[in-house]
Amino acid sequence: MSDLGAIATGGREQSADGAAAIIRKVAWRLMPLIMICYLFAFFDRINISFAKFQLQSDLGLSDTAYGLGASLFVIGYVLFEVPSNLFLYKVGARRWIARIMISWGLATAAMVFVNTEWQFYGLRFLIGAMEAGFAPGVLYYLTLWFPPSYRGRITSMLFLASAFSGLVGAPLAGLVIGHMNGVLGMPGWHWLFLLGGLPCVLLGYLVLKLLKDRIEDASWLSPAEKSYLSEQIAQQSRHPDTGHSLLGAIRTPGFLTLGLVYFLIQV
Repeated sequence: MSDLGAIATGGREQSADGAAAIIRKVAWRLMPLIMICYLFAFFDRINISFAKFQLQSDLGLSDTAYGLGASLFVIGYVLFEVPSNLFLYKVGARRWIARIMISWGLATAAMVFVNTEWQFYGLRFLIGAMEAGFAPGVLYYLTLWFPPSYRGRITSMLFLASAFSGLVGAPLAGLVIGHMNGVLGMPGWHWLFLLGGLPCVLLGYLVLKLLKDRIEDASWLSPAEKSYLSEQIAQQSRHPDTGHSLLGAIRTPGFLTLGLVYFLIQV
């Protein structure tokens, strides 16, 4: 029996090669765009450090003022993280991820209008608030398309984008600040925020147009492939009902340890 023939029987006879082929098909369809979005998300978190010296000089900011403004991004991000994901669950991951990208892209590009210390503070907080919920929202979206047995590998692909953000973004940021300083009468740090923010608006539009909310909506999957993928996600995601409270999550073995590890990575 062929791989697709096996899928048509409900997935029970699906070969390992056939299953891997479906996952590869889904990954190639979704992950390039998602990884590019995540690359820009991470870059827009760190671009303030590349702009530091020109921005401080032009705005007359002290090191303390710069540090406060840089940290206000995190405060906005943390405050709106959970509310953002609650809305994502209600309106759909695709629409909300697109909204996040478009709004944070516009807010990032708006850095070119900053002239005072308080404008710097306010916009940095706004950028963090607009981006809040993006990373966990993307992780939730991936659970809708990939069975648990593949999610570790898919998530590792996603996080590669953050590494490439620094690898590619840092030298490009240096080129932009150094070689575009004065182009059209704008300082280099203005160009840095424009080139980091405006592409996110386009990416948000592409997310809205190219991604789908459900497996059933994917015209590029055959009915047999949709049936198999949905069945595998449903079967592998079943687990005993242990409750869904925050306290229950904290009691999960390793939860706090992993939280500490991630905290230290970010620090």
